Amino acid sequence: MPGKSRHILDGYKVIDFSQVLAGPTVTRMMAEMGAEVIKIELPPGGDRARHLPYLRDGRSGYFVQQNRGKKSVCIDVKNPVGYSTVRDLVAVADVMVENFAPA
Repeated sequence: MPGKSRHILDGYKVIDFSQVLAGPTVTRMMAEMGAEVIKIELPPGGDRARHLPYLRDGRSGYFVQQNRGKKSVCIDVKNPVGYSTVRDLVAVADVMVENFAPA
């Protein structure tokens, strides 16, 4: 049918600050259901899962698996330009996911 969504989350934009397991799994599933997922990684090393055992071509198979279908960018939120960029992204997002420890 014309005009009908192909996936249940088509048209949704998700900003993903999550790392390692639970958050990346949720946002991977959202990407698989059609959402546009933008993963924000923080410098200097990005998601810690990038540094798990390397399987091929210097890439962690685990990281690739958990982040497939996502766009990814590394942004220094302590820099005014980076902070502004993140604020702009969050302002147009439908969902924001994070799994930081409580302060």
